[in-house]
Amino acid sequence: MNDGPASEIRAHFRLQLESFALDAAFSAPATGVTALFGPSGSGKTTLLRCIAGLEHAAGTLQVNGETWQDETAFVPTHRRPLGYVFQEASLFQHLSVRANLEYGYQRIPAAERKVRLEQVVEWLGLERLVERRDPARLSGGERQRVAIGRALLTSPRILLMDEPLSALDTSSKQDILPYLERLHRELEIPVLYVSHALDEVARLADHLVLLERGRVIASGALAETFARLDLPIAHFDDAGAVVEATVAQHDETYHLTRVDFAGGSLWVGKVAQAPGSRVRARVLARDVSIATQQPHGSSISNILRAHIAEIRDEGADKVNVRMTVGDAQVLLSRITRRSRDLLDLAVGMEVYAQVKSVALMA
Repeated sequence: MNDGPASEIRAHFRLQLESFALDAAFSAPATGVTALFGPSGSGKTTLLRCIAGLEHAAGTLQVNGETWQDETAFVPTHRRPLGYVFQEASLFQHLSVRANLEYGYQRIPAAERKVRLEQVVEWLGLERLVERRDPARLSGGERQRVAIGRALLTSPRILLMDEPLSALDTSSKQDILPYLERLHRELEIPVLYVSHALDEVARLADHLVLLERGRVIASGALAETFARLDLPIAHFDDAGAVVEATVAQHDETYHLTRVDFAGGSLWVGKVAQAPGSRVRARVLARDVSIATQQPHGSSISNILRAHIAEIRDEGADKVNVRMTVGDAQVLLSRITRRSRDLLDLAVGMEVYAQVKSVALMA
């Protein structure tokens, strides 16, 4: 049934469980990665299971103009063209890696296959693993990559990922993240990605749906939503801003790279990407200080002219300051209330943001 807006995911579910009530509504682009983010118990996995049809909740769901659920219809899970990656890889232990990958692929008519086995093997770096006969001997990260590949080879119209890194150790997470970033670049289908890890969301997502106690409290483009001071994210120790940038030049003498963004540029530790490559950086609020006059003789290389857009108290002794750099880029700074008062900071004021550290993510 095609009666919803195309190129969009629209969902509203209501579900009453024994000790939890879900009443969550959101819309998101049917492209890129949308993160369902929130603390444990906020309803992220329950909402994802509703989208998959694994929970028979009341409500509506439209994906790319096609209605999967409304007041009169409910498309069962096995008829929803989706791939689902769980927290645990759950591979078929009696099948080889190749047979696991081919499990869904062989059930899709050749004319309806959107990706090839060879593509998925390359995207996920499975060349050395594809002929392995015992999935139980794979590492956690390797098993999860195979599980993602198996889901993709069903040629889904949407890929659902439920905290796919939560069962992995730190080393395995770092191993698999570059593959997820490559999928982000290569895939043409939307991904709904459940996570409670802010660094994963900052690295992978384009759109953010923020949940709290079973309700959606905010939804929007990642960079914009990340930098809102009225949301719980602003209170996190690692609150900050996301910067989409382009590699501009490498300084071989000092082993640095300059990245440019709309409104300015930042120097970061040297990266491997060639000039012209798109990268994403994260600037934490605690790593940004503010000056009312342009600093001279400072060890900080990244000094950006900015305008104060908003100031909010953060506890008894600090404030969060949201600043705009250029026309669109937002930076956050967390400073003491004393510094705010000594500098007489106010909304609309021109200041200089001193960026002490930049984390280049991809």
